[in-house]
Amino acid sequence: MRYEAITWDRLAEALAGHLDASEPEAGGSRLKVAVDGPPAAPGGELAELLAEALRSRGRAVHVVGTSGFLRPASLRYEYGKQDPDAYYDGWTDVGALWREIFNPLEPGGTGRVLPDLWDPVRDRATRSPYVTLPPGGVLVLHGPFLLGHWFPFDLSVHLRLSPAALARRTGEPWALPAFARYETEVDPVSAADAVVRADDPRHPAWTGLGRRPEA
Repeated sequence: MRYEAITWDRLAEALAGHLDASEPEAGGSRLKVAVDGPPAAPGGELAELLAEALRSRGRAVHVVGTSGFLRPASLRYEYGKQDPDAYYDGWTDVGALWREIFNPLEPGGTGRVLPDLWDPVRDRATRSPYVTLPPGGVLVLHGPFLLGHWFPFDLSVHLRLSPAALARRTGEPWALPAFARYETEVDPVSAADAVVRADDPRHPAWTGLGRRPEA
């Protein structure tokens, strides 16, 4: 399928409408959404727009960024501050995401999730209080490399940048091999429920839900 032009607001409304008519998988009572994409893509902005659209429909929403679940600097930088393989599979505390985000949202779970765990600037625990997501609520998780960990998402959206756009807009060129590895090992364009082309953030285009773009 081809990409279709859309605005970010209309995209958020389309995703919210789909979610509002959806039931959580595996008998759960809360929906879990991925907004996957490199830091150069506006994943956090789309996550907030989606949250607003869902709240306007009366849904409780909690937005979490993986930037709040980075591992301590001593672990992230064990092989140096510019190691693309460590960035790919060693910077984010995947175990903490399972423990503090996904397990509490499993069927029969408490719904108590942690907004963030680690402050990478101060390199210490944030000590943020837990937030309870009630039944019928929606968790929106945004960040890079989300689709390679078997997280139980009910909906996944991948923000795609062409290699040229990614290179142009990524401030850390040493990280580019990590995104190339993600493309090869995970193939997020095929794995996601919807793909958004974001080469020009002013003019996004998407595949629609459940469709795959042409190469």
